[in-house]
Amino acid sequence: MTLGVLVAVLFAAVLHASWNAIIKFGDDKFQGMVLLSVAHGFIGLAMIVVSPLPTIAAIPWLAASVALHLWYKFFLSSAYERGDLSRVYPIARGAAPMMVLIISGLFLSDVITGREVAGIIAVGVGILVLARGVFTNGETVALLPFALASAVGTAGYSIADGLGAREYGDPTGYLGWLFLFDALLFTVWGVQRRGMAVFPKETKVWVLGFAAGVISILAYWIAVWAMTQAPIALVVALRETSVIFAVLIGILFFGEKADRGKVIATVIIIGGILLMRL
Repeated sequence: MTLGVLVAVLFAAVLHASWNAIIKFGDDKFQGMVLLSVAHGFIGLAMIVVSPLPTIAAIPWLAASVALHLWYKFFLSSAYERGDLSRVYPIARGAAPMMVLIISGLFLSDVITGREVAGIIAVGVGILVLARGVFTNGETVALLPFALASAVGTAGYSIADGLGAREYGDPTGYLGWLFLFDALLFTVWGVQRRGMAVFPKETKVWVLGFAAGVISILAYWIAVWAMTQAPIALVVALRETSVIFAVLIGILFFGEKADRGKVIATVIIIGGILLMRL
């Protein structure tokens, strides 16, 4: 992985933590995810207009990704209703690099060195260390199955999108179709679940939802582009360093506790990044 790709993915990690914080900040997390999806739909349509049509080989990956993104959104919003950002986010993201690493080793042709494997494992371990408060700080364990289920979705759609974008040959076009279909399905499901009340009356809430949508699209475009330039497992592990920024946001803006475990986990994660790059 080149230095330019590494820096780009780390920037995407900052953006990813930011849109998750916006969703967590809202009073209704499910509503926030619906508004995010509406923004995805409009932006995805614009991306399609300026891009070539999808190749036949990319369509199965695209379909799988749409389903996995819906899975991820549902379980992530449900987890946020049950726990702090600095706990939910590490669990939701921490298991994904390990899953992708195993699948890459078994089924993908990406070449990953032993040092890079050690770096990916270090990042995953560091991220999961951040989640220890679920057990040691008396926090509810109700968030666990939802956060872990969202991690499965993350691993699945990451692989599907990396391979799909490679087949498509154009990350912008691939993601345009992905965001459009994902938005249509999730928004329809949101209306079926809540009725038209799922759409807020306050302009501020709409602005926050659309801001999260724009930020998330930019973050994911960078990540998928990087997957066409470097091994998918490396990109996923680096992208999940967004937990560091999520923890900082949780501490600075949500009043969540800073403890020694979070500092140790951050050091482990930074060590993993260095292993992947040195």
